[in-house]
Amino acid sequence: MCPTDSNRPNDPDRPEAKHPRPPEVTCVVCKKKFAASRTTPVALIRPSLLERLRVDIPDLSADDRICDEDIGHYRSRYVAELLQRERGELSSLDREVIDTMAAGELISSNVAAEFEDRRSTGERLSDALARFGGSWTFISLFGVVIVVWMGANVLAAAREPFDPYPFILLNLVLSCLAAIQAPIILMSQNRQTEKDRLASENDYQVNLKAELEIRHLHEKFDHLLNRQWQRLAEIQEIQVEIMQDIARRR
Repeated sequence: MCPTDSNRPNDPDRPEAKHPRPPEVTCVVCKKKFAASRTTPVALIRPSLLERLRVDIPDLSADDRICDEDIGHYRSRYVAELLQRERGELSSLDREVIDTMAAGELISSNVAAEFEDRRSTGERLSDALARFGGSWTFISLFGVVIVVWMGANVLAAAREPFDPYPFILLNLVLSCLAAIQAPIILMSQNRQTEKDRLASENDYQVNLKAELEIRHLHEKFDHLLNRQWQRLAEIQEIQVEIMQDIARRR
């Protein structure tokens, strides 16, 4: 009789044998089960976060584990308290940084590309006109038109020129062109100013997040070093006790 699947627990062809399910542990905060890779032992949490954990859970032990989501929540609380203590009231930019740190998301973005995508057809046209109006091509063409205009009227002085000296029609055309060109250039400059403002806000958020992350890394490294020194001291004490026991037996 052929053996059934239940009688072949070690069959290498079975998917369970090839990819065993990782063990799950319970988070001490939310009481949900997670894979061990998505949790952190309480013993490895730095003191600044551990103090806030002990406020909510006084009976914490070093063997307990906390999930990444809850660590992000306590971390955002710690960052908010830190910024409030150092800067006073938090701004909207500071809160965005705190939220991205809690969610583990990136905060840097391509401001130029996002700003270009949001432009309307009129804004694109005004930018193109402002860019053309501030180029040497426009200056050269404009100079050629003025010279041709004035030359045609001077050469046709014996006949009836369409704009005789002092070229009143030309002055009117130039005045209308300047009146139209000025607001177009101002609109383009205002959008450039808004683009620079968004870029500076993004730079501020990125720098603030980098500063906080570096501070957290320093705290974590200090905590790990202190923990390693404590372990080394405990191992040394055990070795001394073993040597003393050996010396007494001899």
